[in-house]
Amino acid sequence: MTAQTLFYIIIGILTVNFIIDKVLDALNAKHFKDEVPSEINDVFDTEAYQKSMNYKFTNYKFGLWSSLFSFVLTIAFLWLDGFEWVDQIARNYSSHPIVVALIFFGIIMIASDLLSTPFSYYKTFVIEEQFGFNKTSKATFIKDKLKGLLMLVLLGGGILAFIVWIYQFTQEKFWIYAWIVITLFTVFMNMFYARLIVPLFNKQTPLENGSLRDKISGYAASVGFNLDNIFVIDGSKRSTKANAYFSGFGKEKRVTLYDTLINDLDEDEIVAVLAHEVGHYKKQHIIINLLLSIILTGITLYLLSIFISNPLLSNAIGVSTPSFHAGLIAFGLLYSPISEITGLIMNYLSRTFEYQADHYAKTTYKAEPLISGLKKLSKNSLSNLTPHPAYVFMHYSHPTLLKRIQVLKH
Repeated sequence: MTAQTLFYIIIGILTVNFIIDKVLDALNAKHFKDEVPSEINDVFDTEAYQKSMNYKFTNYKFGLWSSLFSFVLTIAFLWLDGFEWVDQIARNYSSHPIVVALIFFGIIMIASDLLSTPFSYYKTFVIEEQFGFNKTSKATFIKDKLKGLLMLVLLGGGILAFIVWIYQFTQEKFWIYAWIVITLFTVFMNMFYARLIVPLFNKQTPLENGSLRDKISGYAASVGFNLDNIFVIDGSKRSTKANAYFSGFGKEKRVTLYDTLINDLDEDEIVAVLAHEVGHYKKQHIIINLLLSIILTGITLYLLSIFISNPLLSNAIGVSTPSFHAGLIAFGLLYSPISEITGLIMNYLSRTFEYQADHYAKTTYKAEPLISGLKKLSKNSLSNLTPHPAYVFMHYSHPTLLKRIQVLKH
């Protein structure tokens, strides 16, 4: 196989992925005007449903143009040997493989972020603003961007530098050491994300004493779930959309409620939503997902170690001087079909876990407040009530609202 053949395979993969995504989007859009399912029409009146349809159409058109821009830019960059150009810039500053790799990825990531920022800005300050979701100030938007870039440089750059350094010494066995490092980092972030990363972007405060905390604590005690750390996050700083999540293990275990969730739902509904999250914990879903993620990472790194030393990878994206960083880009593009398949499996598993967590909440608390809470959250976020089944299969990590309600009622 020649580098040119690999190049055309990469172009083919990108094109097929783009076409499949756009076909799925179009199929999904045909369902935007479906009637409100009878199970949900007690929450979605005509005005709310019309607003939901308008929101879906607006996002559909925006997504079409933004993804088309990204696709055309990527193809043009490959066709015009953009990676070779970036590689030469990096090599003008240094000949050290770690420094070259950091400059190479730094240029690509910063350029990508700059190009995507106008789309992100439009999404936040035009679309989300138009439909009453946006609460982000321009200052917060800029700060978030800068903090995100800083984290990318420190964390992403640090891990990349370490992996390239390992590769220089171990070659084909680098994947073992890289896997260990990434696994430790993943476990650490799962443990301390809420303590170390979230405060950089949001303020977290302990849930004040009162009836809600008493109800949550009472439920947790009734199912033998030790829960002392209950926090409220200022989600309303950026959006009116609501959420809740568990994070950490052992003593670092905590539940975080968005202030918007507390405002949108009554206390019974909040406890029911938390019962669902406790279900994930009790059913070991968090551990299973973490282990699967670690296993998939190991498999990916092992496959990478087999091919990374082949100069065809670098040459396939137009880079004349074979290198680890150029091979990594080419491998990522060629590996994307496998990523799609593993993503489908993980989404299916995630939807199964959601049903199990719903069942846990139903049997240990009550189904009715969970149903009403899910309806309210769906209405307030203008979510898609009637997505196309193929779109759900390919993209949804959660079952549709209608399916969840039907299962909870039986």
